[in-house]
Order: sequence, then structure tokens, then C-alpha cells
Amino acid sequence: MYYSSNTVAFLDGEFVPAGQATCGVYAQSLHYGYAVFEGIRAYNTPAGARIFKAEQHYERLHYSCKSIGLPLEYSVEELTRISYEVLERNHLTDAYIRPLVFAATPNMSLKAATSSNVLIAVWEWGKYLGDQLLRLTVSPYERPNPKAVPIEAKVAGHYVNSIIASSEAKGRGYDEALLLDMNGYVAEGPGANFFFERNGELFTAPAGSILRGITRNTIIDLAREAGIMVHEKFFTPEELRTASAAFMTGTAAEVIGVASVDDISFDTPFQQTIGGMLSSHYHALVTGQTVARTARVVEPQR
Repeated sequence: MYYSSNTVAFLDGEFVPAGQATCGVYAQSLHYGYAVFEGIRAYNTPAGARIFKAEQHYERLHYSCKSIGLPLEYSVEELTRISYEVLERNHLTDAYIRPLVFAATPNMSLKAATSSNVLIAVWEWGKYLGDQLLRLTVSPYERPNPKAVPIEAKVAGHYVNSIIASSEAKGRGYDEALLLDMNGYVAEGPGANFFFERNGELFTAPAGSILRGITRNTIIDLAREAGIMVHEKFFTPEELRTASAAFMTGTAAEVIGVASVDDISFDTPFQQTIGGMLSSHYHALVTGQTVARTARVVEPQR
């Protein structure tokens, strides 16, 4: 699914067959999840393959490395250039890009690494959560306490929490989980941010227990450009009973509507919601197209 015998990846200064991009079983990152990564997309635009917000993604990669004391010797500009070359070598224009900074040196200690390894892989990948509206369930697992780990960093080990929560939700027949923070407020999904709509305005969790996703921030900007009020505030699952619609955002998921959260249903057709409008604007933005600026969506009160 991710690579074939012809796939090329970047590893530590060289372009190698993806099947040869490996690390040893004594790598510190393998044992402790001590690694950071990014999820980035490239789109086929009228001007050719374009990586969406490469600078922001690679700046966050540097921030993540700094947060856990993992060295990263490549600059934002170098990482961006390499990413384009990996796309070109694999003859891809629409693709998902996965940079990974890890510690491959055999090391069973809990000390920060003094050097790192860099992998950049690419593959064709549709929307991570599909195209159908999602049935969510509030997870029994919480997002990690922000006083325990740097939540704003995309650290590989953090995603054990995501795997557990997502798997538990799917095991109960739902499409995805919705996690709360340690105070019982809605935080985000395992790999996507969450928004809900009420009276023509948007609400989403503030900084604290969430990863402020680059797609999330882009959607907030697009909404405000369209004259839509966006509130970054804490809210409980019970408050979703007053919502008319909801959606999730992420680089892998892009923008996808939510049908329900447990017994709370959102019945407005997604195309008629703010999320539906913003999904169209987002697609136009990342693919270098133009879209008519539709009138502000005014939703019925609930």
C-alpha cells in the first residue's frame, strides 16, 4: 500500500529504495517512541505539484524536535527541497508526505539523543477518514495531560493514545473517537481537530490539550475571511446538543462532516453547512483553483 519495489525514499542524505530505508531493533526511537514526524500533502495544481504549507509543517517539525531534545540538522528550506525531489523521483503530484526524525543509534537509556536520522517518504493516500459522514463516540480515554508531555509537538509516542482510542471506538461500531481533556471538555479526535456549528458560528477547542493542526488553522482563517465568527473555547459533549452540524479537520483527513456523536445527531445536509462550504474553499485553496465566495451560511437555531 505504501511502497513498491520502485518506490524511492530519502534517508540520511541519500535517496534509497523504500524497502531499504530501515533501522536496527536496538534503536532508541523503536523502544520508547522517541521520534517526531509530520503529515504533509502535495496537490496537483495548474502550476504542477505543490506542497501545501510546507514551511509551516517543517517549522513545526523543528519545534517538535526541540521540545523533546532531538537534534535536527536540516533547515526548513532543505527539507522542503528534499520533499519535492522525493515527489519527483516517485513521479507523484497528489501525495502524502511523511517526514520522520528518529534516533536509530542503539540506545536503551532514557537520555536525549545526541544525533538523529531523517526519513522522508511519500505515497498516494486518499482521505484518511473517507468521504462519508462520521459516526463518533466519546472515548473513555482522555488526551494526555499537557503538563506531562508537550502536546503541541507531533511526537510519535503520543499517538499510542490515538491508536488505543480509535481502536476502542471502532470496536464498538463507530467510525472514530472523540477524546476529552482531563477536565471533561471536548479536545479532538485521534488524528483530527473537531468543530461544531451553532447559529451560523463555529466553535472549536482552544490550545491546551489539542494539537493546533495546520488544517485547523487554515479552516479558521477561511471562516473568518468569509465573515464567520470562530470561537476557540472549552465546551462539554452535552453542549453538542445545541449544535446544528459538526466536522473534523486534518492534513490526512482534510475536511469531513460528522453525522453524530453518540446519541446526538446532526441532520443538516453537509453541503448546506458552514463545514461543507469551507470544505469547498479548502479544496480550491490546496489545488490552486478558484471558488466563488458563497454567501455566509445562516443555520437554523436549535
